[in-house]
Amino acid sequence: MNDQMRDSIFDSITEHLLQEEKPSIYVEELTRQDFWKEYPFSLLERLQHTEQSPKYHPEGTAWNHTMMVLDEAAKVRNQSSHPEVLLWSALLHDIGKPATTVNRKGKITSYDHDKVGETLCIEFLQYFNRDNEFIEAVAALVRYHMHMLYLLQKLPYADEKGLRKRTKVSELALLCRCDRLGRVGADRNAEEKEYQEFLKRLS
Repeated sequence: MNDQMRDSIFDSITEHLLQEEKPSIYVEELTRQDFWKEYPFSLLERLQHTEQSPKYHPEGTAWNHTMMVLDEAAKVRNQSSHPEVLLWSALLHDIGKPATTVNRKGKITSYDHDKVGETLCIEFLQYFNRDNEFIEAVAALVRYHMHMLYLLQKLPYADEKGLRKRTKVSELALLCRCDRLGRVGADRNAEEKEYQEFLKRLS
């Protein structure tokens, strides 16, 4: 893939992320292109084959979940101070799941997919020569996208100090909310309540 094609693909994805009501439709079309199995798109292609716990993700693969999260993010991009960062973080938020997903006797887990995802997110975006500020903003949201759960349930994995240092709380809260809503059977009222509680907790 030459530099011109590389930049053209990234710009085209960004345009659809920022304009379409359901950007997942365009992204799904990309999965049928030859380049989709080439690096770095292969980092996303692997999500299509990554299983998830049916208890928490009845929608199926990590890819199905990602597409639902992406469309949820499109609904709230006007609430974001940096919609491009929000939408790209929605697309890349679970990029660490293929490397961390394990099925032990029917129990499917993906521990530390947020931490691994941060590294892979940086790797993915650097391929397209994005500026460091943009890459850091997206990577930080990917790194902390599980923290609504971690903080509200007072789990030991929470890193509130790092979250406050590296992210804008309102932007992270939007991504966390989209992540929680991007699944089959999500209780929108309950998730809205937790979203507001998360914002209050960090205000």
